[in-house]
Amino acid sequence: MFTLHQLTCFLAVYEHGSITAAADELGYAQPSVSDQVKGLERTLGVALFRRAGRGVVPTTVGDTFRPHAEKVVASAEAARTAVQSVKQLETGTIRFGMFGTARLYAGARLVADVLERHPGVRVELVGQNSSDVYEQLRRGYIEAAMIAIPQVSSEGMVVTPVATDELVYVSADPERVRTPVTAARLGSASLVMPETTWRAVDSTRIVLRRMLHEAGINPATRIEVEDVETAVELVGMGLADTVIPRGAAASLLPRLAPQAGLVSLRPKQYDTIAIVHRAGATLSPAASLMIELATARIQAIAEPV
Repeated sequence: MFTLHQLTCFLAVYEHGSITAAADELGYAQPSVSDQVKGLERTLGVALFRRAGRGVVPTTVGDTFRPHAEKVVASAEAARTAVQSVKQLETGTIRFGMFGTARLYAGARLVADVLERHPGVRVELVGQNSSDVYEQLRRGYIEAAMIAIPQVSSEGMVVTPVATDELVYVSADPERVRTPVTAARLGSASLVMPETTWRAVDSTRIVLRRMLHEAGINPATRIEVEDVETAVELVGMGLADTVIPRGAAASLLPRLAPQAGLVSLRPKQYDTIAIVHRAGATLSPAASLMIELATARIQAIAEPV
């Protein structure tokens, strides 16, 4: 039976039309490559090449055999990659993209879920705002991510919505959260909003801008901050109100603004949370695991899609 090594040598000679060039590419001695090809020919009982000047050209049988050899080599490489992926899942580093406020829903618990299944891995949760995570995904730094849409393009990507999270108005003034907040009330409110660096592309702000623009109102903020924790603390101090996802409010209000309340917008508005990866990509076991666990975590808190 022929060997994988023989097939590799055959394909290199076929591609270069020269045993010498094939040996140089593979890093082998020329006699070694020649012996491998001759051994393959003996096994098959046919000639795969004939001499032509200083090189070789494939015979008709060689041409017929080439695609089959390529499939065997490719299958062997796929098997090797699969084994390495499983090995990495047990002992390597798992990297997964998550937008900033997702850590409030699933960050620490997601890491705990991974380590419970695979105690030997190293875990990296990457990203701040969804646009930041998306850019790292686009550049190939990460395989898959959980982001908030609609601020990302789906071109070249598979975007799978997994949950929706209602946007709620948060205030320390009980009167302001007694009834749902309309666009008119929102437009005149004194607001503190997080994600100031990404204000143009932040999902929550895009949803609110659409709501206000449809009512002919230009959105404005009194205070701009980077993180949602600071925004909620300022609400608790009575300095401003804010609009954040309900999941974030449930996580932060009890410890940062326990006297604050929340209420829906009218009409209700939602962030959509999605899993994103490159179109056509074969996801590693590590990426598939993170998608499974992150989806389970987010759907336990937000409304599943």
